Amino acid sequence: MDGRTALGIEFGSTRIKAVLIDSSYAPIAAGSYEWENQLENGIWTYSLEDVWKGLRISYRKMAAEVFENYGETLKTIGSIGFSAMMHGYMAFDQDDKLLVPFRTWRNSITEEAEKILTKEFAYNIPQRWSIAHLYQAILNDEPHVKKIKFLTTLAGYVHWQMTGEKVLGVGDASGMFPIDLETKNYNQAMVKKFSQLIADKELDLDLNVILPKVLLAGAKGGKLTQSGASLLDPTGNLQAGIPVCPPEGDAGTGMVATNSVAPRTGNVSAGTSAFAMIVLEDELAEVYPEIDQVTTPAGDLVGMVHTNNCSSDINAWMKLFDEFTKSLGLEISQDKLFSILFNEALKGDPDCGGLLSYGYFSGENITGVNEGRPLFVRSPESNFNLANFMRVHLASAFGAMRIGMEILKKENITIDKLVGHGGIFKTPVVGQTILAAAMEAPVTVMETAGEGGAWGIALLAAYMEQAKGKELEQFLAETVFGADQGQTIEPTEADLKGYEAFIERYRQGIEIEKSAIEHLKI
Repeated sequence: MDGRTALGIEFGSTRIKAVLIDSSYAPIAAGSYEWENQLENGIWTYSLEDVWKGLRISYRKMAAEVFENYGETLKTIGSIGFSAMMHGYMAFDQDDKLLVPFRTWRNSITEEAEKILTKEFAYNIPQRWSIAHLYQAILNDEPHVKKIKFLTTLAGYVHWQMTGEKVLGVGDASGMFPIDLETKNYNQAMVKKFSQLIADKELDLDLNVILPKVLLAGAKGGKLTQSGASLLDPTGNLQAGIPVCPPEGDAGTGMVATNSVAPRTGNVSAGTSAFAMIVLEDELAEVYPEIDQVTTPAGDLVGMVHTNNCSSDINAWMKLFDEFTKSLGLEISQDKLFSILFNEALKGDPDCGGLLSYGYFSGENITGVNEGRPLFVRSPESNFNLANFMRVHLASAFGAMRIGMEILKKENITIDKLVGHGGIFKTPVVGQTILAAAMEAPVTVMETAGEGGAWGIALLAAYMEQAKGKELEQFLAETVFGADQGQTIEPTEADLKGYEAFIERYRQGIEIEKSAIEHLKI
């Protein structure tokens, strides 16, 4: 009633989630909407219709939970934040019309642009970055490019529609275009190089004009307009004028939700995609195509190992097991099914019994695979049982990430704390145990691991209003998390050796995966 709350809404790969927190930063109500990307004309995308439908439904479910639990109709909120999947391409014309369907991070269609920009900038520009999508569209002579007046991410788009402000949190912005760590803004030397690259194209594309304004955590991102309030809550109960924090990407909200914004801390977010975020003390000595350099929501440098695939193949197999149990006339909840089968994985051989899988629903840049082709492989000598079957899919979910992390290991990067979060850790111990073996490091999971990025952006919204001069790192460590240290699992010697044997098999089998793409057209 007093508005001493904060609301975070995050657009994840498979779910839009709204989380309302109280003045002690604990979640008190939540609502969600399941959605899936679509492969249309070779492009992974989500429709704008689904964006707004999912936003309204997730908010409505959260507001309904408030009424059910507290008997109050939600009319005001202390602050709001919006976050979403990083990267991608949303280009608008002078009439604010979307020029081409939203191109998500999942697309591997900008290889030419990636190589040219990485060479010109002497800075890794992955295929999923917004600038790679823009430059590839230019190289392809796509007609819409001449009409571009604004380019943003999904989080930036939603925030713009809610507030009228074309801004972006620095963490999300760092996945659009490289950030200058001194100015906390787009790197102007690289902006100039880009202008020179396209000089002969006769295009009116000034990156300083078409990209969103960069804001740090704690800055004011605008206020909820009347039209924004109506989009969010068509019932008319929600009032306009609520402060909104800078929109952020899911990587940044994951860092916040795991208290991993300080140097030498890191987190692993595991869902449809997976990424490890390590806050660095210094810039990397070399340019590595497997390592992104992005920032925390406060603008500090992060080494990011991003993999396009993680849990999608696991979910597909779980759906098959669900169909099997139903065919037997058994009604087993999703939570119980996941719990039973995930725990089977802990009974498997540390090396997964000689089994091998690639859960590549889409291309995987780290391993040089340009298309999705989920694959399960075994030899006649493999120890093929349920435990190893489950274990190999969990092990392979972190396979590409392990390859990227080995590069950071060569750079002598020190990690004091690694925190896991995301749906794969909802079943206690299992995913955490296998991740610890894959990362060769202790992994901590907190009680809030399942809350994810929606809770993280709610914390950023609260920080904007309640920071009182504290740095984000201090606010999280002292005010939000306090003594909450979570549960930590150390990898055993057997698990480390087993995963080493598995990852060697994984490397060798990549040629099989590539061959399946080349020869198996379905």
